[in-house]
Amino acid sequence: MTREQFVWRSMLFVPATSDRFVESALKQPADALQIDLEDSVAPDFKESARQRLPQIADNFAAAGLDVLVRVNRPWRLLVRDLEASVRASVHAVSLPKVPDASHIRAAAEVLDECEREHRLPIGHTRIIAMVEDAEGLHNMAAIAAAHPRVYGMIVGSEDLAASLRMVPDEDGLYVHNVMGVAACRRAGIEPIGFVGSIAEFADQDAFRARIRRARRLGFTGCFCIHPKQVIIANEEFSPQPEEVEHARGLVAEFERQVAAGQAAHTYKGRMVDLPIVEQARQVIARQEAIERRARRAAR
Repeated sequence: MTREQFVWRSMLFVPATSDRFVESALKQPADALQIDLEDSVAPDFKESARQRLPQIADNFAAAGLDVLVRVNRPWRLLVRDLEASVRASVHAVSLPKVPDASHIRAAAEVLDECEREHRLPIGHTRIIAMVEDAEGLHNMAAIAAAHPRVYGMIVGSEDLAASLRMVPDEDGLYVHNVMGVAACRRAGIEPIGFVGSIAEFADQDAFRARIRRARRLGFTGCFCIHPKQVIIANEEFSPQPEEVEHARGLVAEFERQVAAGQAAHTYKGRMVDLPIVEQARQVIARQEAIERRARRAAR
């Protein structure tokens, strides 16, 4: 099964039924465009949205963009959505309201069958798990580790707030999101999201502060519901130039010290030992992954 780890700092929702949003999405610098079959599509238009999906996905991919699809939760819709989503142009599906690990495994079995039919490599279609209710919260660790297809996991703010009967603010969402980061890191997948309501997009300064905090908490990317959020997400989920310069200098100095027989030392007034060096190497690795992505997108 393929295990390519994509860099998706910004994942912009695109309603499958809106020509205007589809055309606008092609002009955005999002790392991935997420064709939405769920909340932005009215019940009577689910089938037409599904029928439009293949052409939209192929057009996005032809433009050099990574493509995701958010599918529906009810199984009769979900199976048909998965069948339409499995194609060479679609990199992943986002599964809403995941209750437990068995749900991931069942969806993965459907994806296996569809990939065989389309002669795609098994594992081509990754999964983003969306934890959005109390049951999902209880099973987060198992969900994150449920299947090799899982790319990342996100704690959905609005549905979760409805499930827990709480306000979707930073007080209510903080603990659940940090637990989500821990579950993702334990499973070796990407923590997606930020602490706050996804519905609040008008205040760009507030959004930037929220994403900056998310990166400090360990998140690597987020869903975007408005194009204005894309550039902010790309910038704030990337290491800043001064961070990269500091990290490279720190690692170089550490290697010099080790060669001279020293393990712990100081660098620019701060104690340096192996955990500090590992943090610096993570910054460098993240920057290199983003640069590889930029080169791939420029081809």
